[in-house]
Amino acid sequence: MTDTQGEAVTATDPARERLRRWRLVLGGDPADGTGHALSGQDAAMDGALAALYGKGDTPQAGRDRSAGLGASAPSVARWLGDIRTYFPSSVVQVMQRDAIDRLDLATLLLEPEMLEAVEADVHLVGTLLSLNKAMPETTKETARVVVRKVVEDLEERLATRTRATLTGALDRSARVSRPRHHDIDWNRTIAANLKHYLPEHRTVVPERLIGYGRASRSVKKEVVLCVDQSGSMAASVVYAAVFGAVLASMRSIDTRLVVFDTTVADLTDQLDDPVDVLFGTRLGGGTDINRALAYCQSRITRPAETVVVLISDLYEGGIRDEMLKRVAAMQASGVRFVTLLALSDEGASAYDREHAAALAALGAPAFACTPDLFPEVMAAAIEKRPLPIPDAGRGADSGR
Repeated sequence: MTDTQGEAVTATDPARERLRRWRLVLGGDPADGTGHALSGQDAAMDGALAALYGKGDTPQAGRDRSAGLGASAPSVARWLGDIRTYFPSSVVQVMQRDAIDRLDLATLLLEPEMLEAVEADVHLVGTLLSLNKAMPETTKETARVVVRKVVEDLEERLATRTRATLTGALDRSARVSRPRHHDIDWNRTIAANLKHYLPEHRTVVPERLIGYGRASRSVKKEVVLCVDQSGSMAASVVYAAVFGAVLASMRSIDTRLVVFDTTVADLTDQLDDPVDVLFGTRLGGGTDINRALAYCQSRITRPAETVVVLISDLYEGGIRDEMLKRVAAMQASGVRFVTLLALSDEGASAYDREHAAALAALGAPAFACTPDLFPEVMAAAIEKRPLPIPDAGRGADSGR
């Protein structure tokens, strides 16, 4: 085989390969101890890494990983092309995020040519949405293309399983004890009546019938997604918009999407296009959970058939006691209330533990949820059974 420099690397020379890898990791500081020189593509990879990670707060004499990207859009565009050449997509996305944080490249994303060069992911969408108000008109159309690509990829990944899982939950929640003949669920009816088996007749006497209601026509659930649009919740907002659109496409579920900071915006009428939803948000600002829940509560017409999902890190800027009283009142009326500290793959990096514990004391679970788990959480909420809380008790407060 050959290495990335085109030089032969044999299985009998593992020491040289280890030195090469350590040199790429350590960055060529004279004190790194490898004594290994790079050439060819390895040198180019090292340059791309140095441009991002080479500059420390206190540069050391002789340190050569200090190329930087400056504030030049052309140099950044070349760098973005380089990292897509040398690294897999998952690594590229991490490096882009680090570049935005470490080198203050957010403003450069306002240029169309920069957006065309980046690797699109959920975190990039969050950054673009936070820049939406400052974005020039010439850039907005390119930004929408980037956002739409991410949204469509997420829908393709999540929609089918979500619909299938929730359809099953709706059917099960609609079971009735006095079904018509064609609505009888025979498998569950037989299982529930096995104790009434008559061996002499080789039959089961079904004293209790279990059936399905006509979920597609008559059984409707109401789902309210109440989403915190503060800056720290960017990834959760993206996923909530996608799931909101998926739920809204199901005729058996009435879906409402409400986003909030210190004000409340109802984006339900835009749910047919999650990209419109996302560009209708304004990431950043304060948080008034109590005001948002008051609005959601005012829109509930069938509490016993309603699930309210609050997606927030719970850093409340409003009236804490009123927020908790509102949650308790909704639950007392029959609403199933769920709090997700984050709806993302990363989990909840920070949240208000006191508020999470207070909600748990009310019997309202508070936990971080991945997008892949969300359909199961919603199915359990619809069926009014215990929620599939991941790693309960570790990093979040939970209640059943």
